[in-house]
Amino acid sequence: MEITSVKSFLVYYEKVRERTNKLIKTIPPEKLEWAYMPGKFTIGDQVRHIAAIERYMFAETIAGRNSAYHGCGRNLADGYKNVMDYFYSLHQQSINIFESLADEDLQRKCTTPGNAQIPVWKWLRAMVEHEIHHRGELYIYINLLGVKTPPMFDLTAEDVERLSITQH
Repeated sequence: MEITSVKSFLVYYEKVRERTNKLIKTIPPEKLEWAYMPGKFTIGDQVRHIAAIERYMFAETIAGRNSAYHGCGRNLADGYKNVMDYFYSLHQQSINIFESLADEDLQRKCTTPGNAQIPVWKWLRAMVEHEIHHRGELYIYINLLGVKTPPMFDLTAEDVERLSITQH
């Protein structure tokens, strides 16, 4: 998918983020720093990572600056309310940067942290893929806690099967 319009991208990206927002609202506050095994990201690390990488890697490089990502630890935001505020605040900062782009900027090259030169639109697409990847991990983490998670598009696989026409 090639991104050719900043406005249409932002509408699409906010729909992606709505699904992430719906999921993170199911995180039990007392389990925010839970991980499935020692040394792995906690749920809070995942949320902080999505926020920090969007703002300090993707948005910074799109703005023509070097990546300023410095991890996703509790030093960035600790406690449920602070983590959620951090998540929403950094997203808004990123959106402000993306809104400043003109459609022509989507073809401009940006330099990734790996020193690759790619069009801004491809870097935006990578950002969306990155969020979706970590959202999938969050689904697993939250399910491991026995918490009911929201279906992606308001239907579960069982709902789709039940509503589908049987083909023989």
